[in-house]
Amino acid sequence: MLKKDIKKTVRKAYGKIAEKNTGCGCGGGCCPDTKELTNSIGYSKKELNSIPDNANLELGCGNPVALAELKEGEIVLDLGSGAGIDCFLAAKKVGPKGKVIGIDMTPEMIRKAENNAKKAGMLNTEFKLGDIENLPVDDNSINVIISNCVINLSPDKEKVFQEIHRVLKPGGKVTISDMALLKQLPVNIEKNIKAYVGCVSGAILIDKYKAIMNSAGFKRVKITPKKYTFISDNTNDPFCRFLFDNLPKGKSIYDYVTSIYVDGYK
Repeated sequence: MLKKDIKKTVRKAYGKIAEKNTGCGCGGGCCPDTKELTNSIGYSKKELNSIPDNANLELGCGNPVALAELKEGEIVLDLGSGAGIDCFLAAKKVGPKGKVIGIDMTPEMIRKAENNAKKAGMLNTEFKLGDIENLPVDDNSINVIISNCVINLSPDKEKVFQEIHRVLKPGGKVTISDMALLKQLPVNIEKNIKAYVGCVSGAILIDKYKAIMNSAGFKRVKITPKKYTFISDNTNDPFCRFLFDNLPKGKSIYDYVTSIYVDGYK
């Protein structure tokens, strides 16, 4: 499938998620419920209670804000900001003198995030429609970039990290939660577009992820795998059934796919 077709399919799928106010990019019933999922990937009850309910669409695979060590007055950019969960948490960290900009390619997500910001009175947030491969942001203008389970969905990850490097200020930091591969997926899963939308087949090997960042100019790149149960044993769900049926006998999806935390500096 061509890159433009992948992006079109992903945009359509996540637009539907925004409209239905439900998460799990695979569109199936194999993800845990919202409370179980958000607790398992690192969000505290205090954090979740501090943001609008509709900001959490259970689409993440970690909590990058918790690791970003944000400071008051900083300018933060969130790639693939969705309904705004990480933007709102970051906005509380940087305070009124700081600013958080969310970028998302899905108009439905931008509208939802803007409505959530208005309801919550989050005046130091801004949401822009745009692609993470071509950021609508000035050079050398951002202190910290965060992203949560989004870069795996891009068909041009090299361009994403070139753009991240471009917009960061010298000394700026990127803190990412994402999905990556421990080893190559079986071909049937690798080529399945629903597995791509579900943050599985768009993932790349950890070593390749690090090599792309190094090539883009990042220093002190650190990638830490983190166990994350994003697919349950619900064998009645068609998407789960597809994954299980296309794995070698005795293998689990977790033998191939893992959540990662990524740090790097310009």
